Amino acid sequence: MRAVDTNVLVRLVTRDGAVQVEAAEAFVAKGAWVSHLVLAETTWVLASVYDLAAGPIARAVEMLLNHRELTIQDADVADAALAAYRRRPSLGFSDCLVLEIARKAGHLPLGTFDRDLSKVEGTLRVQASSEKGRREKPKGA
Repeated sequence: MRAVDTNVLVRLVTRDGAVQVEAAEAFVAKGAWVSHLVLAETTWVLASVYDLAAGPIARAVEMLLNHRELTIQDADVADAALAAYRRRPSLGFSDCLVLEIARKAGHLPLGTFDRDLSKVEGTLRVQASSEKGRREKPKGA
């Protein structure tokens, strides 16, 4: 099976540029594989270039997961990441995907400096020594 790059998925989702949309559809017509990285990059492009909010990005990921000609790498992981993203869109799809990949691989907790991500089950907030020291000082000291 052939694989697709981010720009092909973006054309399928955005329908931007009739000639490229037609070429993207023709390329995936016989089936195409989508890696986690390409899926994550697609959500970044949708947010940063097309200025899409979380709702439309979630719908785009769902559309790609349900696309009859596309095979998403570990679709169960991507589906779990989508569910987590819908619950907490402020995290970003890519963070949700990273967590679900780690979960499936059995490598939890996922260490992170991200305060929001560290509130999700399966993560652990990594703290720099200066942060720990600040917390250990009594108030008024």
